[in-house]
Amino acid sequence: MIFEMTNQVRVRDIKEGQNWYQTLFNRKPDFIPHDGFAEWEIITGCWLQVAEGDPSQASGPMRFGVSDIEGERERLVRELNIDMFEIYSRDEVPVKWGTFADPWGNRIGFFEYLDKVAEKERISTIMK
Repeated sequence: MIFEMTNQVRVRDIKEGQNWYQTLFNRKPDFIPHDGFAEWEIITGCWLQVAEGDPSQASGPMRFGVSDIEGERERLVRELNIDMFEIYSRDEVPVKWGTFADPWGNRIGFFEYLDKVAEKERISTIMK
């Protein structure tokens, strides 16, 4: 039985990486077990580990659900100086999505439910 998950990205400089991800998540890490490592619990049982090291190539994207993809994109362009990224949608897909990269090349993305009732139900299920 799987009951938790972690995903790890690597950054060349842990201080820069921690600051970048701290801005992305609007909060400090939940756990710093040792030098060169920081962790955020994104939702209960789902952790992102940021570790100092050589970034992997061609992995991801790791996507996060948000309620306002356009607003989050504007915030990241302003606060993290990322390039403006395209937001996509398709009739047969229940979300719109976009992908960008951190300064180390790790691919990250956001998605937003088009059906706000479904979004609220999903959030309610996850946050129990």
